[in-house]
Amino acid sequence: MPWWSWILIWVALVALSLLFYVLLGIRLFRQFMATVKDLGAAGDKLGQLGPIQEHFAPEQPGHAPPGSAVFASPTVMRHDYEASTSARREERRLRRVQRKTYRGQPQALGDLDFT
Repeated sequence: MPWWSWILIWVALVALSLLFYVLLGIRLFRQFMATVKDLGAAGDKLGQLGPIQEHFAPEQPGHAPPGSAVFASPTVMRHDYEASTSARREERRLRRVQRKTYRGQPQALGDLDFT
């Protein structure tokens, strides 16, 4: 094999590897641009929705806005916590009485409201 054939082989290998890297770069660039386009479309779609609170949690009278607990006093927060706990407990008791009445089961004396 003559000496110049080695040069031709190496030139061909380098050219093919450069071509491979150029094609890989073009493919990567196209994928990146498609991702940017999708992100732009998602941003436009989310920009049209408006604030999250309007869609998911409309303001209800008597309820504090989310995040207000950070600045509230501990006594108010303790009162709210205990009130909600007792309300949930009372709701569970009423459901339990209703369920036992529906099934014809005997009621527990603690569940019955004698007041």
